[in-house]
Amino acid sequence: MDSMIIAAARLLATGDLLGALKRVALRNDAPALALRGIAMAQLGDLARAKVLLKTAARAFGSKEPVARARCLVAEAEIALVSRDLTWPAKTLAAAREVLEAHDDRLNAAHARHLEARRLLLIGHLDEAERLLASVDPAPLPPPLRTAHELVVGGIAIRRLRTSAASTALRRAENAAREAGIPALNAEVEAVSQVLKTPAARLIGQGGERFLLLEEVEAVLTSGALVVDACRYVVRNGDEVVSLTTRPVLFALVRALAETWPKDVSRTMLLARAFGAKHVDESHRARLRVEVGRLRGELHRIADINATKDGFVLAPRRATDVVMLAPPVEEQHGEILAFLADGEAWSSSALAIAIGTSPRTVQRALDALAETGKVQSFGRGPARRWTIPSLPGFPSTLLLPGPLPND
Repeated sequence: MDSMIIAAARLLATGDLLGALKRVALRNDAPALALRGIAMAQLGDLARAKVLLKTAARAFGSKEPVARARCLVAEAEIALVSRDLTWPAKTLAAAREVLEAHDDRLNAAHARHLEARRLLLIGHLDEAERLLASVDPAPLPPPLRTAHELVVGGIAIRRLRTSAASTALRRAENAAREAGIPALNAEVEAVSQVLKTPAARLIGQGGERFLLLEEVEAVLTSGALVVDACRYVVRNGDEVVSLTTRPVLFALVRALAETWPKDVSRTMLLARAFGAKHVDESHRARLRVEVGRLRGELHRIADINATKDGFVLAPRRATDVVMLAPPVEEQHGEILAFLADGEAWSSSALAIAIGTSPRTVQRALDALAETGKVQSFGRGPARRWTIPSLPGFPSTLLLPGPLPND
């Protein structure tokens, strides 16, 4: 490889993007195209970067598999940053395997981190952990160590292991400082803010207060019966009852939890669960049916006892009942939680991340756009969605992936 390409690559590795571009700006050979593509990506011109990298990959062809694989990894990184989750993950895995087979350990580790970041984004935490298990971060250069610890910290955050998350983020901060790249320091700081930002509200017995993630973790492991409106589940120790697909039942148990240890009148339950303004015998009959179904769902951890005026929640083992809710309750809150990362998302990428249909996501985005909570730019497949400003405290608890005992 000629000296100009080597110099440009070194400058690129240290974050001197303009210095790297000066050395390859007028060249159209494959190595120069690849370096220009990476530099343009880091400067934010993702569209131009993708064109350059695709051209470079074609120019390298099958005779230079390692160089071509590096271009594919760079394309995958652009896809991840631009939240193009439709970019084929198998292509990235194949490129990583080529790099590993040719002993290109640094780029293979980078590819593995990208795979893990994508899995983390869509809530596949076990798979992300398995990918990282074979990577020893100690010999990696500071930028790659930073990336590794950010993924480790992200997984710990999503699992509500806040002590492990704090430790990983401290290691990431040290590695980013050693790397001396401002963008890395900013990324570490952005992730660290999750631990310092309210993640939920604790509601009950006439009051409510905000909780940080470490406080949410403490609540979930406290032995209390927890009605979790972030995940639409009811928890008690190792027992988790999901009511994600049973909104009426969750509305009932939420009302019961918010007033515990007092009972809730039948009129109030009908209003909360069914929106009933005028109660008749058909409403009362439906309430009895739904309370019976709720008893069946919760039978291992709680009962629903009838009182003179209504019903009361009666935990079987727990001595306390607490109610967790998002910091700011918004319809389609999970979409806002993803958009809160500041990136521009396509509706198809949001559908993949949330695990629902693109049509459902598009309807939700249209509804949010009507109220000014999201905005879009571009047309057709290039259309992307962002939020004009952070809507209160978008909670990490609204993102997919298991919490303790899931």
